[in-house]
Amino acid sequence: MAELLELNQAGALGVKAFTFDGDTPGDARQAIRLHGDIVVSNPDMLHQAILPHHTKWAQFFENLRYVVIDEVHTYRGVFGSHVANVIRRLKRVCAFYGVRPQFILCSATIGNPQEHAEALIEDAVTAITESGAPSGDKHVLLWNPPVVNPDLGLRASARSQTNRIARLAIKSGMKTLVFAQSRSMVEVLTKYLKDVFDHDPRKPARIRAYRGGYLPKERRAAEREMRAGTIDGIVSTSALELGVDIGSLDVVVLNGYPGSVAATWQRFGRAGRRQQSALGVLVASSDPLDQYLVRHPEFFQGAPPEHARIHPDQPLILLDHIRCAAFELPFVGDEMFGTEVATPWLDVLGEEGVLHREGDRWEWIADSYPAIAVSLRSVADGNFVVVDRTDGRQTIIAEVDYSAAAVTLYEGAIHMIQSTPYQVEKLDWEGRKAYVTRASVDYYTDAIDYTRLKVLDCFESSHAGCGHARHGEVHVVRRVPGYKKIRFYSHENIGYGPVNLPDQELHTTAVWWQLPQAVLEAAFEQRQQALDGFLGAANTLHIVATVAVMAEARDLQKSVGSGDGAWFVSADMRGRGQLRGSDGQPAALATDAPFTPTVYLYDAFPGGIGQSEPLFHRREDLVAQSITLIERCDCRAGCPACVGPVLAADEGAATTPKALALRVLALLVAL
Repeated sequence: MAELLELNQAGALGVKAFTFDGDTPGDARQAIRLHGDIVVSNPDMLHQAILPHHTKWAQFFENLRYVVIDEVHTYRGVFGSHVANVIRRLKRVCAFYGVRPQFILCSATIGNPQEHAEALIEDAVTAITESGAPSGDKHVLLWNPPVVNPDLGLRASARSQTNRIARLAIKSGMKTLVFAQSRSMVEVLTKYLKDVFDHDPRKPARIRAYRGGYLPKERRAAEREMRAGTIDGIVSTSALELGVDIGSLDVVVLNGYPGSVAATWQRFGRAGRRQQSALGVLVASSDPLDQYLVRHPEFFQGAPPEHARIHPDQPLILLDHIRCAAFELPFVGDEMFGTEVATPWLDVLGEEGVLHREGDRWEWIADSYPAIAVSLRSVADGNFVVVDRTDGRQTIIAEVDYSAAAVTLYEGAIHMIQSTPYQVEKLDWEGRKAYVTRASVDYYTDAIDYTRLKVLDCFESSHAGCGHARHGEVHVVRRVPGYKKIRFYSHENIGYGPVNLPDQELHTTAVWWQLPQAVLEAAFEQRQQALDGFLGAANTLHIVATVAVMAEARDLQKSVGSGDGAWFVSADMRGRGQLRGSDGQPAALATDAPFTPTVYLYDAFPGGIGQSEPLFHRREDLVAQSITLIERCDCRAGCPACVGPVLAADEGAATTPKALALRVLALLVAL
């Protein structure tokens, strides 16, 4: 918007450009609808505010010529599948007003730009792949934290090294952006940098945090300060990966590999815009893929960017958007919605009592407003608001989406905003409110969660070495029984607390690998060895699979279970795999009980989003890549960089965590 207005003013073009988003005042909205030549909005506003009220936008739609969609590479997985359906609804409304606008799509580097754009808009696309934009030199540094415990293969944390590099860059006078993988890590790193640069409250702040969950006013203030260049250091989640104009930057530091080559280059690209040179630093965590990258930089340098995938016809997503489309315009005859004939879905909505059939027309008859109940980003409805009552007044200071509430807003949790700690005193789960007060503590909290998974139906099955690989429907239960208190800087565990929240359940699809009990008993002396081997194998399979389908971390998750859904498997504080009963308590490994440990990779969305099926078809490749990851790790016994957290082990033994994981994977290799 800023650049459009600047261009408009410089050329006296007389073009009226407006922003239409959740912060646009009500009295301004009518003027935008009537007089806007260019309207800059987002998928959520198109979905919930523009399309359902298209009659108010009739003049705008009748003259609509271009639809420009920026950051196309981000529309993948759950979010992308929703957006593809929003575009279907947009094209349907445009057809009603007799227009067929041209779509122009812009993307950062991905492996299948044309294919992905065609999947989003379901039309032929011409790809322009050569960029004429000016760019300066980019220097990339892959930083592996030093080894602090050679026996266990433990390295200094990526967090401590990221903090060190960012401090050095800011002290050297360079504008620095730090990317962290989670909201809690953003707050921890912000606190560490503020302790160095913002310890004097009389001076303007030099360090800012930026992430989802902040109120719009807070985010806008941060963006203004970034553009004005009044702050020297920014700590952000992927929220700043996109094209928020934050002015001139010199250094980008990544706290861990973002999970894809495309996302890495997108984040590095935030520094050194135009012809200015820039530095990008990737600080490797103990994650297997991070360690693989820093040991094989040629892979990162020469790797093609990953492919983006969507699954717009996922049943739950499709039904939601056909419901929204029926509210916007009646369906007539055997009308198509995307690639599907809408009639069977309309029959379902008719049985629900929200549609009425009159001849060959389906009319909306319910009082409800369907778009408001469909979130484009999350599994369930209803964000939680964080209410501060420190001074006796009740002030909303943040919001948290439903999927993250159970692990961030339990009673006793430390919820940090701009590195200021607030303690959750009360959580109203039904009312979607968390009440907090400002706290003076030297620790932050981390939730402990367990997963139980039960197979409901098997769609496909195949031999995998001595075992089987399967694809099917599963029921997942997630429980948060407690949390840890972790001290700042030393990161020692200083206590626990209980959590009493309802279980979160979903039906979804998964791919899983199993070995028969007889095979396990022949290959392993003890059941605990087999379980440890499965935990190590699961760790690497999950990493390899996430990259294979370019999944978001929240879209594809892993679990290790018994195959009968009877217990949870978790890792205790030393990192060793444990069986847990349905109450979350440790369970014994009885020698006479059935024992079929299973590695599950499941879509973390009701009904699945189509990621488990391609994983099943690439099952042999995934196992082979997992073996390569472990074999190429420099450790001798196993370490966090290959099989996950491990106990001390005898390097010469055949029962090291590394050897056990390789033994499980070898048994799954196709004969």
